[in-house]
Amino acid sequence: MNLSTEALLNLLKDKNIRPSYTRIKIMEYLAARRTHPTADEIYSNLLHEIPTLSKTTVYNSLNTFVKAGLVRTVTIEDNEARFDADTSDHGHFKCDMCGNIYDFPVDMAGLHTKGLSRFIVKQRDIYFKGTCPGCLENNIN
Repeated sequence: MNLSTEALLNLLKDKNIRPSYTRIKIMEYLAARRTHPTADEIYSNLLHEIPTLSKTTVYNSLNTFVKAGLVRTVTIEDNEARFDADTSDHGHFKCDMCGNIYDFPVDMAGLHTKGLSRFIVKQRDIYFKGTCPGCLENNIN
């Protein structure tokens, strides 16, 4: 999901978010990486490029993006929030061995939600945990 700086600028403007240099850089980072980084990872990786960056700015920007629907929070672990610029319907798989998170397609339209007919669903998340093929292969050999 690599978007040009101009496209990101327009994306932020369309959501009534002031497109500061820092916000654009955070969105660029998220859009260019499918690693589902934490706020601390984003901060650490952008600090060399933006020496005045603070963790507070990263957290506030991410919260703004989540509220605007530009980014989704991935909380497979209770104590760890990760962020995903892909807001389309899909599931997440976290490998217990390497810690990587992988996206996989999910047919949300075909998802049976019996018992929720009178509820308003605002968010749908599907998480799986286990061992990824890479770790399985490395542990077998």
